[in-house]
Amino acid sequence: MPARINLSTPLSPESAARLRAGDFVHLSGTVYTARDAAHKLMTEMLARGEPPPFELEGQVVYYAGPAPAPPGMVIGSVGPTTSGRMDAYSPELIRRGLRYMIGKGLRNAEVTAAIVSGGGVYFAAIGGAAALMSQRVTACEVVAFPELGTEAVRRLTVRDLPLVVAVDSRGGDYYRRPN
Repeated sequence: MPARINLSTPLSPESAARLRAGDFVHLSGTVYTARDAAHKLMTEMLARGEPPPFELEGQVVYYAGPAPAPPGMVIGSVGPTTSGRMDAYSPELIRRGLRYMIGKGLRNAEVTAAIVSGGGVYFAAIGGAAALMSQRVTACEVVAFPELGTEAVRRLTVRDLPLVVAVDSRGGDYYRRPN
């Protein structure tokens, strides 16, 4: 039976190394949202020698574009975006220190190899449960690229965000496991 693990950000290489594909995780702490438009801008910044909008090392990026917050709520629905949309940018960001990502769906072979090489982890969020995920967010602030609207980079504070380890630091892949 998969382990059920509580983790807090920032993540460490030691915490990543103990995770296995299929483990259930409750993640608490700071998580940054960024989708493909923000990933493109971040890789362009790095290519120009500029620092990214947040420290990449130990941080977790959630591939999500939150809906506007309804009255009395911190954030609107915040479901995962298909991770393959970030695959063109992920290897470079992983090389630069971003080793922990949350999304949904398969990653390509290059991204999986970069995750393993960097000792990272790719977490799968529960697709179709955006309203549930929003209930785990206790604070939200735009930190970069406000012109991107819902795709702006946001700093979220989360409590017990439910996730599954999809790709572990050894290359175990929950999506590609034998039945």
